[in-house]
Amino acid sequence: MLCSVRGALGALAENLGLSPEQARAVVLAVDEALTNVIRHAYLGQLDRPISISFCRGQTQQNGSFQDLLEIVVLDRGVPLNEEKLRGRPLDEVRPGGLGLHFIRECMDKVEFRHDKGTNYLRMVKVLARAQTDQETGGEIECK
Repeated sequence: MLCSVRGALGALAENLGLSPEQARAVVLAVDEALTNVIRHAYLGQLDRPISISFCRGQTQQNGSFQDLLEIVVLDRGVPLNEEKLRGRPLDEVRPGGLGLHFIRECMDKVEFRHDKGTNYLRMVKVLARAQTDQETGGEIECK
């Protein structure tokens, strides 16, 4: 299913106004996240469920609204170990260990948490400035 997710997300990202390069970066981040779930949360078991959702929302900073793409990945695998959520040093030349680095480089915001048996990964990519307003606030929640 990874190929289907990559194709759908690439088209969605470009339709939302990301450049082809930005769209590829978002696809890479999500592909890395899903691969990490399969490898680390599910220990290589390919038949376990992963839920992924995409939501277009807005965030407000300094009176300016920006459109965003929020991507949430849920799994019920091995709980996250926050101490291990550090990619390996970039100067170590060897395969593996760069997925988290790619995710953090490609996305504007990355949040991990574990709650009641579920691992949550929330990734946000800012799309564009939408409008200006004098009000201040936070992100508009995606439901």
